[in-house]
Amino acid sequence: MELRHIRYFLAIAEEKNFTRAAARLGIGQPPLSQQIRDLEREVGTPLFHRVPHGAELTEAGRAFWEVVSRLPPQVAEAMHAAQRAARGETGALRLGFTGTAVLNPVVPACIREFRRHYPQVEIRLMETNSALLVQALVEKRLDVAIVRPAEGSPPTVAHHLLTEENLVAALPAAHPAAQEGGEADTGIALASLKDDPFILTPRSIGSSLHDTVLASCRAAGFTPTQGQAAPQIASMLSLVSAELGVALVPESMQQLKVHGVVYRPIGGGVPPRVSLSVAHLDSQTLPQAHNFVALAQSLGNGEKSGQK
Repeated sequence: MELRHIRYFLAIAEEKNFTRAAARLGIGQPPLSQQIRDLEREVGTPLFHRVPHGAELTEAGRAFWEVVSRLPPQVAEAMHAAQRAARGETGALRLGFTGTAVLNPVVPACIREFRRHYPQVEIRLMETNSALLVQALVEKRLDVAIVRPAEGSPPTVAHHLLTEENLVAALPAAHPAAQEGGEADTGIALASLKDDPFILTPRSIGSSLHDTVLASCRAAGFTPTQGQAAPQIASMLSLVSAELGVALVPESMQQLKVHGVVYRPIGGGVPPRVSLSVAHLDSQTLPQAHNFVALAQSLGNGEKSGQK
C-alpha cells in the first residue's frame, strides 16, 4: 500500500464520485478506478459501493477512512519537521566556552541571538579551558566552542576570529602603579612591572594568554619572573588580591570587581591583545553548528583566521 492509494481513496470519499475525484487529482477516471481496485484487493474487502451517481463508503470503507484520514496531515508534518531539522532549526547544539569568554559582550550576544533565531534548538553548554574545549571538539563531544586560539591547534579544527581585546594590568591595591592616575589614567608602562612576579595560567591549559604575556614583556625589554600559577584566568585575581604578584588579563575581566585588585591599562604604544575564536571540526556537517558560526561571525569583527 502506497501513500498515493490513500490520497486517491480520500479524494473519492470526499467527492463521493470517481469522475470528480479523478479531475481533482489530475488523472483519468479509469486509472483511478484501477488503483482503488488494487487497494481493495490489498485490504481484502470493498471500500466503496458503486452507485448510479457516484460512490459511497462501505462499513469497511468508513472504518478505513477513520484511520487513514489522519495520515496526510501527519506526513506533511513529518516532512516539515525533516526540512526544519535540515535547516538547523530544531535539534541540539553542544556549545563550549571558556569561563572568561562570557565576560566579553560579544559572546553572550552570540548565544542570545542564536536563541532568538532558533528557539527550538536546545543549547547544551560546557565550560572549561581552551585546551580541553579543543580536545572535546576533536573527540566529537562538542559541536562548536568559543576559545582563545593558540598555535599548534589540531589541523582538523577550524577557527573563525570572533573578537579581539586589549590586555590590562591587574595589580594589588597597594602596588605603586595602582596608586597613580585613576579613571583618566592613560596607562602604565609594562616595563614598570619588571620587578614583580607575574601570575600566569599554566601553558598546558591556556597557551594563548600565557604566550602573549611573555612575548609582551620581552618586547618591553624584560623577561618576567613567573610567580604562582593560577589554574584559571579568573583565579589570577584572587592571587593578585593576595599580593602574590601582578597579572595581565583581558580587559573584559574588569567587570569582576575583586576586593584588593586595581586594573590599569597598558600604555606606551599598542597594548598587547588576545583574541576569541569560534572553533569547530573542519568536517562538521551539523546545520545547527554552521548556523551558530555564521551568526557569530556576523556579530563579531573577524573573518576566518589562518589557523586550522
